[in-house]
Amino acid sequence: MAAASITAASLGFQPTMLIQPTKINYSQVNGVKLVSMGSARRGFASLRTSRFSISCAAKPETVDKVCEIVRKQLALTPETDVTPDTKFTALGADSLDTVEIVMGLEEEFDITVEEENSDNITTVQEAADLIEKLVQKKAMA
Repeated sequence: MAAASITAASLGFQPTMLIQPTKINYSQVNGVKLVSMGSARRGFASLRTSRFSISCAAKPETVDKVCEIVRKQLALTPETDVTPDTKFTALGADSLDTVEIVMGLEEEFDITVEEENSDNITTVQEAADLIEKLVQKKAMA
């Protein structure tokens, strides 16, 4: 079976609605002032995109390899559940353990993770996504 890979950064929409207030009602209940506004729409909601891109997760092989490295670095038992959403702290990792995990990933994938990027890695999926990005960047260089 052939695998397809799509890479992009993020998906962002800026919804815009033309709303014109028609009346404002004030009422007071038990000392709390409530405000309600009626509105009349002058058009449809529209989506304006300043940039459009799609974010995809890392390859399953990369995620599996990261799980294996995390298991090894933290000396976890085979019964310990390690999934893409698993946080390193939930596995008992401290900051030193996280540094060792990153060093293991650098060695395994022949990449260099900048310190500011390593600070953002808290889950297996984040690590795998960063690896994919760095491996692709290295291949394009």
